[in-house]
Amino acid sequence: MSKPTFRRPEPEEQQVLEHLTVRPVQPQERERYQALMIEHHYLHDHRLVGEQLCYVATYRGQWLALGSWCAAARYLKGRDQFIGWTPEQCRRRRALIANNARFLILPEVHYPNLASRVMKLMLGRLSADWQQRYGHPIVVAETFVDPEQFRGTTYKCSGWIELGRTRGWGRCGQDFYVAHDRPKQLWIKELVKRATVRLRAERLPEAWAQVEAAVRPRCTVKAAALKALTDHLAQVPEYRSAHALAYPLCGMLALIAVAVFCGVARGKKDLAAFASTLTAAQLRALRFRTRPAGDLRRPRVTTFFRILNGVDEAAVEAALLAWQEQVLGPVQDRIFAVDGKELRHSQGGELVSLIGTQSGRWLGSARTPDKTNEIPVARTVLERVAQRVDLTGKLVVLDALHTNSETARQVVQDLGADYLLTVKTNQAQLHKTVSRLLQPSAFSPSGPDADHAAAGAQPRSVGMAPITDAGHHP
Repeated sequence: MSKPTFRRPEPEEQQVLEHLTVRPVQPQERERYQALMIEHHYLHDHRLVGEQLCYVATYRGQWLALGSWCAAARYLKGRDQFIGWTPEQCRRRRALIANNARFLILPEVHYPNLASRVMKLMLGRLSADWQQRYGHPIVVAETFVDPEQFRGTTYKCSGWIELGRTRGWGRCGQDFYVAHDRPKQLWIKELVKRATVRLRAERLPEAWAQVEAAVRPRCTVKAAALKALTDHLAQVPEYRSAHALAYPLCGMLALIAVAVFCGVARGKKDLAAFASTLTAAQLRALRFRTRPAGDLRRPRVTTFFRILNGVDEAAVEAALLAWQEQVLGPVQDRIFAVDGKELRHSQGGELVSLIGTQSGRWLGSARTPDKTNEIPVARTVLERVAQRVDLTGKLVVLDALHTNSETARQVVQDLGADYLLTVKTNQAQLHKTVSRLLQPSAFSPSGPDADHAAAGAQPRSVGMAPITDAGHHP
């Protein structure tokens, strides 16, 4: 490749550089755009994947340059090492990166500095345009440069960083790669300050986090761990007829539990979609059977519907708690919270659970029946948990709904625990009583204090502790 001759722009060329504009290609212009890219770009094609935007640079109606952006590459060792994120973070956050798939200066307008000027204008509006079309920003840009054709000068002048060369493989199909033996230079540019640091953080900034919510959850649990959970759930009694056992109950329940752990929350359709991501090893760990054609079965929506409407809830809870104890060991928490939550994406209903506040450990749940509230259900959960976990001397925290004598009596007398109850202003009489107890009070002189009182000393004034609605067992 010969070294290009440097020259400064002529006055009329400088006029173009100062007044050209870059804008997205309109739908009615797409055919012309495609034809120019295929005719003049050295690759002679214009295949884009995923989310995409195409730009055209114009001056007084004349087209000068074209630029195409699309979804980032799935796996790039150099890029992923540079960002420092995990493979799962890459999968969930990759939509925040855009790939400059094509960049073309049309042959009749090869002015000095035109390429870097167009690149600057594209980068200046890329994130906002992406936000408008797809609902999320772009914070990092990437591209490939063929070193046999170009030096990457435009990218270097525009502040891009070269990360090295690819290994010379290209993706063909969903998950099939072939060697093309033409390694490319990999360039990257942060469009937001410290973007790579934020991309590898535990949590994304709020404005970026929606890209993770749009990514379909997948099973990240190893086959050995899936097998251990499936073995525990085998104790749940099978209630279906023999012809329906292509998907054993224990495997289905393990799959549902893992799906919830991985973020599936919207019901049977999402459970079926989650099942479609399982590997062959994971399916075997769940004890799913093989089809006559030799492939492993994957449950569909109707299978999940039948399972969830007939399974013994108490038996499932016992099996999950036993598995949890095997994984985490005995309960070590000293503070426990009763928490009632409405079931998301369901036709009403509420679930009351007992949680270890220090570890976040689940200890049991019960559904609130129709036409009642969570007060009696919370007592049932406490009673059940006390049969497995010694609550003596522990602290049970409940919100204002449970501030009543019967619940307090159960916690102190039946469970041997302490309670911390919330009192709100809508509990008028109780709130008045507690407020009065909070006022400073003087102790009557007695014992040694009597001598001080006789000598004219002032009695001591002692304020109540800030938490006045905590009960203690004898």
